[in-house]
Amino acid sequence: MHYSVGQVAGFAAVTVRTLHHYDAIGLLVPSERSHAGHRRYGDADLDRLQQILFYRELGFPLDEVAALLDDPDVDPRVHLRRRHDLLTARIEQLRKMAAAVERALEARKMGIDLTPEERFEVFGDQDPGRYADEAEERWGGTEAYAESRRRTARYTKEDWKRAQAQVDDWNGRYAALVAAGEPAAGERAMDLAEEHRRHIGRWYYPCSYEMHTCLGDMYVADERFTAYYEALGAGVAEHLCAAIHANAARHRT
Repeated sequence: MHYSVGQVAGFAAVTVRTLHHYDAIGLLVPSERSHAGHRRYGDADLDRLQQILFYRELGFPLDEVAALLDDPDVDPRVHLRRRHDLLTARIEQLRKMAAAVERALEARKMGIDLTPEERFEVFGDQDPGRYADEAEERWGGTEAYAESRRRTARYTKEDWKRAQAQVDDWNGRYAALVAAGEPAAGERAMDLAEEHRRHIGRWYYPCSYEMHTCLGDMYVADERFTAYYEALGAGVAEHLCAAIHANAARHRT
């Protein structure tokens, strides 16, 4: 069975001009020609074309492809093993690329347009993108969520570093306050709770006292938030929740 150049071009999704070029450089010379001189390709030619296109897909220049295919000392099985090895390497490369794209998509959900290295530099192991899907499911329809997305989409790495530095500073001061035995309803604790609320309003979305108390309740109801604050010191999560409620109460009077 032999095929015309047009048929082969259709099978292989290449142009007739490409096949003419391969013939001209001796890379793929058709095994037969018709009485009129037209190229006719057999099954062996199609096998060779398949190998050519495989190596071309991997970026090999045509002269290297020719050298690979025309080496008289290379068994066809060697070609298959080489192709298997190259495909395995390509799959691993694509897997890593897919993982990088996935991380980038996750970051953009939170409006964090940073590379993985930059995100680690800014946030350490407290990756705010981990709960992106959950945050969107919980609050995706709210104005606060939309406003947070609008603001954070514009932030640079330096903006994120400033915001995180403020968080780290506040965490240290609040942990010290709890360790010193200051009451949650005391002035210092309420002042820090107010600072906490304003930080949210400054960087993410307007945070009313009602919304702030809901956040405080979540810090003790959700074990992940509780673990975050308890890492600052024993009892910090409950203390902060109480201070947030006390601060909201004093501003309602």
